Amino acid sequence: MEAVLPEAYGQLIDTMHKMEQHYKDMQDMEFTVEDGKLYLLQTRNGKRTAAAALKVASDLVDEGVITKEEALLRIEPAQLDQLLHPAIDPNHGRTPVASGLPASPGAAVGEIVFDADTAAERGERGEPVILVRFETTPDDIHGVIVAQGILTAHGGMTSHAAVVARGMGKPCVAGAAGIRIDPVARTLTIGDNVYREGDVMTLDGSTGKVYGEALDLIPPQINEDFTRLVEWADGVRRLGVRANADNFDDATKARELGAEGIGLCRTEHMFMAQDRLPAVRKMILAENPDQRAAALAEILPMQQVDFEGIFTAMKGLPVTVRLLDPPLHEFLPNLVEQSLLVQRLELQGAEGRNWPTRARPWPRSRSSTR
Repeated sequence: MEAVLPEAYGQLIDTMHKMEQHYKDMQDMEFTVEDGKLYLLQTRNGKRTAAAALKVASDLVDEGVITKEEALLRIEPAQLDQLLHPAIDPNHGRTPVASGLPASPGAAVGEIVFDADTAAERGERGEPVILVRFETTPDDIHGVIVAQGILTAHGGMTSHAAVVARGMGKPCVAGAAGIRIDPVARTLTIGDNVYREGDVMTLDGSTGKVYGEALDLIPPQINEDFTRLVEWADGVRRLGVRANADNFDDATKARELGAEGIGLCRTEHMFMAQDRLPAVRKMILAENPDQRAAALAEILPMQQVDFEGIFTAMKGLPVTVRLLDPPLHEFLPNLVEQSLLVQRLELQGAEGRNWPTRARPWPRSRSSTR
């Protein structure tokens, strides 16, 4: 255009500059040239990806168009969230097969499995898996740790799966409507589609969408522009930032990312590992003070090691500890699983009188309505 229509080209470049200076933002402009004359048809603030939003804001500050404070106000928190987690390529063009609550941001692709043991076994071999459960409990923690993402048919934004997934930085879609899980047949039914263990799915924990196939993911994009924006925010913020952490590794990572202490250390999370659950269950089910004291004696050294690690990582910064405060049934085996086990035992002719033959109603808790 510069060679063929030099006058119109010069006017276009000049107009582009004026529009950007006037609106103080990147412009999406439409124009035409008729008989050598430039006509501007439309201009509007240009749409952009999260990474582009940071780049544009950073460049506009360097060019003196906007201030650092204005640049910070241009960035939505959700855009930063996209950059901190893997995301689905926005050009995928696929239709989700189900949707639920966006309980923990990020995206994951993997083969579906229906129990934590299988997830742990396959995950430890380096196989990407999606853990699909009616609802998770502390029993499932070893599977959650290695899974790429979590999908549940029940539960809300404060359910066990949601809280644990957010703490671990894993995507989670909770309370997905219209999905039916058969843990015995190991199938997931969504509408007329039946997915079996080993089938590949994609979860978008940022939107709550579930896709019945593998989609391309975009890795986290923490670059120089991201670092600059965060430093500018540190220069003007009035609030301190503390982390949620309940072990040495999380506390250490929080300090690396600039946390000024721990705002919530949830002691119940210290006991979700498979080797610790038995001691907690002994404490809950103790029938007399001596049994409870014996269980607490097992728990004490575990908790002491954790707190020593947390305080070491924080190096004198404040740590707010919340004493054990979960609904205690979350530490006990899933009642639905108990019922399914009983049914299988009865089919085999085994004696099942000491087990409930039907799943009792779910107890109510503050974290979710069951």
